[in-house]
Amino acid sequence: MKETERKFLVNNEDYKLEAIAILHIVQAYLNRDPDRTVRIRIQNGQGYLTIKGPSNPSGLSRFEWEKEISLEDAKALLELAEPGIIEKVRYIIPIDNHLKFEVDEFLGEHAGLTIAEIELPDENTIFTKPQWLGKEVTGQKEYYNAWLSRAK
Repeated sequence: MKETERKFLVNNEDYKLEAIAILHIVQAYLNRDPDRTVRIRIQNGQGYLTIKGPSNPSGLSRFEWEKEISLEDAKALLELAEPGIIEKVRYIIPIDNHLKFEVDEFLGEHAGLTIAEIELPDENTIFTKPQWLGKEVTGQKEYYNAWLSRAK
C-alpha cells in the first residue's frame, strides 16, 4: 500500500502520440489534511475512494489505499466534498516494458497545466525519460491535486 512516484512538468504534446489509453477524470476531496487526504474520483464512469497519508521527506513515497465504489456512491460523495473540483484528461504511456507514465492535462481553472507522473517499484528505480518530460516537481505541494483543488 506504499505509493512511490515522481512528478514532472511536460514540455510539449508529443506524449499524445505514445498514449495507449485516454481517461476522463473528475475528482474532489472529502479531506485535504496533508496527513490524510480522502479523495473521491469518477474515472470513465467508475467511482473510486482513495486515502493517502503524508509523503516521506523526499516526497517520493507515501501510504495509499484505494477502493472501487459504485458510480452512484461516488456521485453522492462528491456532493459532500470540500469546494474545488478537479477535472482532467489522463493519457497512459507505457515505458520500459513494465512502467507507465500518467500524463494529466488539467481542465477548467487549471487549463494549460500538464503534469506527468510515474509510479515506481521503489525510490531507486531507474527509468527512461522521454524527450517531452520537463522539470521534476516531485514533493512540491503546489503540484499535488489536493493543493490544486483549493487554489484560486
